[in-house]
Amino acid sequence: MIYLVLGLVIFLGAHSVRMVAEGWRARTRLRLGEGAYKGIYSLASLVGFGLIVWGFGVARQQPMQLWSPPLAMRHVAALLTLVSFVLLAAAYVPGNGIKARVHHPMVLGVKVWALAHLLANGTLAHVVLFGSFLAWAVWNFIASRKRDRAEGIAYPPGRAGSTAVTVVAGTVAWAVFALMLHGWLIGVKPFG
Repeated sequence: MIYLVLGLVIFLGAHSVRMVAEGWRARTRLRLGEGAYKGIYSLASLVGFGLIVWGFGVARQQPMQLWSPPLAMRHVAALLTLVSFVLLAAAYVPGNGIKARVHHPMVLGVKVWALAHLLANGTLAHVVLFGSFLAWAVWNFIASRKRDRAEGIAYPPGRAGSTAVTVVAGTVAWAVFALMLHGWLIGVKPFG
């Protein structure tokens, strides 16, 4: 569990600098240069992610069950992860109405993804992993919306065609991941 926690601290810590130390971040980017700063940020993120994957894999070998979620939660989780994939796609498809409405669809997608996994899993490792991501995403979403208001950022209205592309792309990505990649990469097949 120590590697999982250490990975979460490094990964989420790197992704929290803008929320807790925007001034330091801006000064450091100027001092080091954009490329060097992004390189260090990327390296920290990769190290943290690697520790999360390894630590979670180790923790899953001897699970500590905190509760047993009802079987119906798997279906709820499947629906919520579909929503999270559409939100993730909304972060990248230009001109879509989802981003115009929620402003930070990737962070909102992380919130939905983490909640889905918390509802469907009751081990300590799952609570630590997904609870950490959920808490971080809630904090990040609030901070991002507050920063947008303070900076007067306005998001252009979305177009129906781009929104449709977003929904289709997110749904296809979800289907590929849920039906094929989740079992191969994570070792759990959501649909049996």
